[in-house]
Amino acid sequence: MKVKVFPLILAVAMISLAASSEISAPTNTVVITPDLIARLMAEGRTNNPGFLAANFRTQAAAANADAVRVWSDPTFTFGGSIYSPDGMDPAQEGNLIYGVQQKLPLWGMPDLQRQVAATKMSARAAMTNFQLRQLQRDVTKQLFATALAGREVQIGEQDLAWLQVTAQATQSKYQSGQASVADTLQIQNEVAERNDQLRTDQLMLNHEGVTLNRLLNRDFNSPWAALELPDVFPLIPYSDKLISLALTNEPQIKILEQEIKTAEAETKLTRRSRLPDVSLGVEGRQYSDDGGFRAGTFTLSFSLPWFNEGKYHKDFQRDQATQKAAEQDRANQVLLVREALHHLTLDLENQRREALLYRDEISVRTEQMLASRLSDWQTGRGTLRDVLDARRLWLDSQLKAAEASANEQQSAAELLLWTGLENTDALLPLANEAPILHHHENN
Repeated sequence: MKVKVFPLILAVAMISLAASSEISAPTNTVVITPDLIARLMAEGRTNNPGFLAANFRTQAAAANADAVRVWSDPTFTFGGSIYSPDGMDPAQEGNLIYGVQQKLPLWGMPDLQRQVAATKMSARAAMTNFQLRQLQRDVTKQLFATALAGREVQIGEQDLAWLQVTAQATQSKYQSGQASVADTLQIQNEVAERNDQLRTDQLMLNHEGVTLNRLLNRDFNSPWAALELPDVFPLIPYSDKLISLALTNEPQIKILEQEIKTAEAETKLTRRSRLPDVSLGVEGRQYSDDGGFRAGTFTLSFSLPWFNEGKYHKDFQRDQATQKAAEQDRANQVLLVREALHHLTLDLENQRREALLYRDEISVRTEQMLASRLSDWQTGRGTLRDVLDARRLWLDSQLKAAEASANEQQSAAELLLWTGLENTDALLPLANEAPILHHHENN
């Protein structure tokens, strides 16, 4: 009776293998799409503290630009005079003094100050846009990391079910005298290890969800539906169109361009600061006893910047050097963008090839190998170790296919940051562009 049980249990194991040959996500999964990312980003704009802080800094810079004054606040003067018996008669000269002095907005200084404030506001807005792009990249990459962790859990659950059925088959075979104690102990160890690894994978999946919640400023215990990885992403060649998009839209280049404009405006303002400050004043005198007006004075005063001429020149040299530094930073960022695009396109190509290789070739062969090893073990021509080794190879092919697919999607998310495009759909037309490097031409 025990001998008859083994073929039945092994048949169940074969059915389990067939059912898991295409390990699919549960039916209640959510595929990661640009629409899903857009919905999460709408939430991130209102909830993420880092982006909100950057947005408030932009608002502060805008208020600062609007607060630039054309006219300085006037200065009011009030005082009195005391005369000795040998001095002037206060009834004639007046012993109360009052006046107003107003600095004149000459040399176009208010306009230059407004230009400096406006360029600083634009630079802050560019930094806020960069913060938003980074948030989009981080949310997108974390979504795929969570989907990959979920995939690992799914594969682990399928593997545990298969191992448990195989353990029953091994126990039945041992009881019938067709398997050794070593086989029984080995399959028990495999079940125990898979149980432990599955628990680790489940904890890591929970942590990936916590990271997503942190990015969106949700409660850390907020649940996530099972996420499904999309199909492999098309190849994006290193093309002139790709480079042009990046050099036009890359957020850090925009920040540096605004820093150059700010430095230019500050250089002009510093150059004008050597000109004297001019103020117009009015002063009156009256007598305290009868309140009568006695005299009035009109004044025109200006500063003398002669003694600090060398210091003003150093200020100008400082701002010129700052402007040149910003220009060189932009030139360096342009080179960095070109290199980063080349690296990302190579990553996309390598990860796409790897995903297709493991999904369409290696996984199919290892599945056939596992089926053959199971058949050999059933008929006594193979060992349990051969079956388990084949099973590990098949699981490894499934995991590597999922990892390569997730990595490719994360590289596409990184490419969005460098090109300034809204979503991966905007990258698709670039797949038809001609490559500009020879080692891309045959792909």
